[in-house]
Amino acid sequence: MLIGIDSRMTPDLLYTLARMGHGDEIVIADRNYPATWSAHGCLVTEVIKYPGHDAPTVIDLITQLMPLDNFHTHSVLRMEIDNEPETMSDAHKEVWDVLTPRLPEGGVLSSLERQAFYRRAGGSFAVVQCSEDRPFGCFILRKGVVF
Repeated sequence: MLIGIDSRMTPDLLYTLARMGHGDEIVIADRNYPATWSAHGCLVTEVIKYPGHDAPTVIDLITQLMPLDNFHTHSVLRMEIDNEPETMSDAHKEVWDVLTPRLPEGGVLSSLERQAFYRRAGGSFAVVQCSEDRPFGCFILRKGVVF
């Protein structure tokens, strides 16, 4: 037992977050995402499963413990909706609502076209697959530093 850590945090995710360093990226994927394929190219090759939780919930859990980066072109990337790169889905908006108050000064919320997202995700530190049902409900979080 640990004090101060949300009881929904799993040991696998906690261990993964602790192992990540500045600039490492973690994918939060919806249930439609090819998580096993993507994780094959990651440092952690087993998908971290988070059934019963949507993307905003999992991202909230992670960012309670993990700082976001502000030394790069982005702190977080969302998967763009095909042929509608500027459109924000309800999942995107809810995640941005969670992340906006947690962004460090200079932090940036951005997006990637779906195929570019797949390519980038395949080289991330780890993939967390949640039960997000909404299409394009996938995100990449970039770990920052603790000041």
